[in-house]
Amino acid sequence: MTKFLRPFVVELDKDMIKKNLPMAFRHKYNNVSCIIDCLEIEMQKPSKAVSQAMTWSDYKKANTIKYLISSTPNGLDLGAEHQSCDFIKTLKNGMVVMTGRRFKHVEQYLKKSNNTLVRPASVEAGVKMSKCEAKLTKQIATLRIHIKRVIRRLRKFYMLKPHACLNLKVIKILDDIIIIACALINLHDSLF
Repeated sequence: MTKFLRPFVVELDKDMIKKNLPMAFRHKYNNVSCIIDCLEIEMQKPSKAVSQAMTWSDYKKANTIKYLISSTPNGLDLGAEHQSCDFIKTLKNGMVVMTGRRFKHVEQYLKKSNNTLVRPASVEAGVKMSKCEAKLTKQIATLRIHIKRVIRRLRKFYMLKPHACLNLKVIKILDDIIIIACALINLHDSLF
């Protein structure tokens, strides 16, 4: 089933993205190629201490399996990456990636491949954001709602719910499950 549905998980195509860019992006962020976020799915606690440490999420306060989710600005799901994340290899030269604050160290990898990162300003403890930074943060948060909608659609699948607490045996086929879910989302009605 995965082999049949994989072609429906789209690849990055700058021209197609520009042609279908939502109005909200056209003024200031017309060069954004994709939006990324993290999908975390709760799993059973592994028996080995090393595995427990590797899968622990401070954000979710549980053992989780993490996927990098990417979508075009108009909500087409570009897929999910796990393990040896090859996401940066899928980017063509000069692409712009939008993300949230959680992705602090992505910029260095994007720069190596001549790509750009757009993300909200980071806030340090005790330091107030400038009006310009606050405005920029609000604009990016408003546009990032598109990736949140994609994740919300993925979460409708029973095994991808936030607290699904997946059996460790299922983890082996989770990549296939994610591909199938992403393809089905792309075959569904538009997010808008």
